[in-house]
Amino acid sequence: MSVTLEQLQSWMNEKEDEHLEFKEAKERFGFDNLVEYCVALANEGGGTLILGVTDKIPRQVVGTKAFDTVERTKVGLVQRLRLRIEVDEVPHPEGRILVFSVPSRPTGMPIQDDRGAYWMRSGENLVPMTPDQLKRIFNEAEGQDFSAEICPKATMEDLLPEAVQRFRELWVRKSGKAQLNHVTDHQLLSDAELLDKEQLTYGALILFGRREALGRFLPQAEVIFEYRPREASGPAEQRVEFRQGFLSFNEEIWQLVNQRNGVEHFQDGFFMADIPTFNEAVIREAILNAVCHRDYRLPESVFIRQFPRRLEVVSPGGFPPTINQENILYRQYPRNRRIAEIFGKCGLVERSGQGVNLMFEQCIREGKPKPDFSQSDESQVWALFRGEIEDPRFLQFLARIGPKPLENFTTGHFLLLDSIRKEEAVPEKLKELTYPLLEQGVIEKVGRGRGVRYILSRKFYLFIDEKGVYTRRRGLDRPTNKALLLKHIQDNREEGTPLRDLLQVLPSFSRAQVQTLLRELKSEGLVNSQGRTKGGRWHPSPRPTTEDAKDS
Repeated sequence: MSVTLEQLQSWMNEKEDEHLEFKEAKERFGFDNLVEYCVALANEGGGTLILGVTDKIPRQVVGTKAFDTVERTKVGLVQRLRLRIEVDEVPHPEGRILVFSVPSRPTGMPIQDDRGAYWMRSGENLVPMTPDQLKRIFNEAEGQDFSAEICPKATMEDLLPEAVQRFRELWVRKSGKAQLNHVTDHQLLSDAELLDKEQLTYGALILFGRREALGRFLPQAEVIFEYRPREASGPAEQRVEFRQGFLSFNEEIWQLVNQRNGVEHFQDGFFMADIPTFNEAVIREAILNAVCHRDYRLPESVFIRQFPRRLEVVSPGGFPPTINQENILYRQYPRNRRIAEIFGKCGLVERSGQGVNLMFEQCIREGKPKPDFSQSDESQVWALFRGEIEDPRFLQFLARIGPKPLENFTTGHFLLLDSIRKEEAVPEKLKELTYPLLEQGVIEKVGRGRGVRYILSRKFYLFIDEKGVYTRRRGLDRPTNKALLLKHIQDNREEGTPLRDLLQVLPSFSRAQVQTLLRELKSEGLVNSQGRTKGGRWHPSPRPTTEDAKDS
């Protein structure tokens, strides 16, 4: 823009607010201060910073010697802020004036300086934005698809031809549409909805962008791989930074992981198998999820950190709305829907899901710990994959079930088996899946009503030669359980036995189940109760005397 003297005078008559700032700056004005004020104005919705004018009304033009090379200052601001700020020199009769016109931040995307600080105005001062204020800005864009938004200044020259060609080949292979081989790159991207009104979307840059273009328009669209041979802090043994279209390096990432991918040995009788420490399908799916569902409004990169026996994939932005650790298997919310659709066209993911099911299934099938998302928070999703086989015998048992039955198992069936194997409480939503496993003799049901529980079948414990463990987990028969309760009551006849102690005698039984056994003992004349509620005590019934026996 070109600022006129009339416009300048109009500003000078206005009060300062979050959109208008005056600085005298006769001799100089620090570039760091300039950056911070531009950040604050952008975060407040845009505004104007004027140097060379006093800040108190009535304002006076005093002129400024700051930033004598305007073009160099503009370039420096772009490099520091990734934001284009117009700078006008106004030749006022009383001295040189500089006017910085700062655009508003994008919807849902606060601006930060190159040191990571988000600034805002507070009276005459600048202060960092609070977490609540940042969250309100981020929430502005929830429900919008960032990957479908237009990047105004990006052109087809900003894309890597080889990445576009890779997309073409994958789409043809998945769809069988050979005619896609004969359309132009422009038409291909238009058909894939990566062009909107002849302008490139951010999704196109994320998938196909040149390094220079991403550096200018979206530097956070970066994936960083690190290999660390041990837990000690310090520099990684290998670090590779990918800041270019994802489809130009996705194969290279797996190759980096696989070149140090160990094996876990699994033996079934005379048959020996080697299971890779990191399952290819699981790790590829985790990386695709990170690229597809991360929040590109945040400045952080996606990190893949590999250790000898575990691998972490960390992506910025926390879980998408409505998604959390508890429902991640049952709900989908593609934060960047356009990228998810492209991955579906390529056959890299199923468009209908996030692939989390596949990750859980494969880990359980290989006897490994389930993916761990427990370190995730509002600012990042942290997926941890462990490579060691937890229970080789369970893996052997799954192999003995046979491939055909396993093909019919859903993710829920595998989660159910994993919970039962670990003696964890079975989630209510999985209990309805027990029937086919009971039918095939994979699990058994113990108890009735509310006290019902599930264990791995006797067939499993016979297979691993641990019949005693099966007996312990299934529990003793009814007469034996009653005998245990009676013995404890007899051993404590003087003070009596509270119900809480009897619950400890049969820890796998519910309160109601123990009370049922006690009622049976009472009806048999073996025990009686004295008192009620918490003060109640169970005592052995007195044995009949000799005279009582004669009378009877």
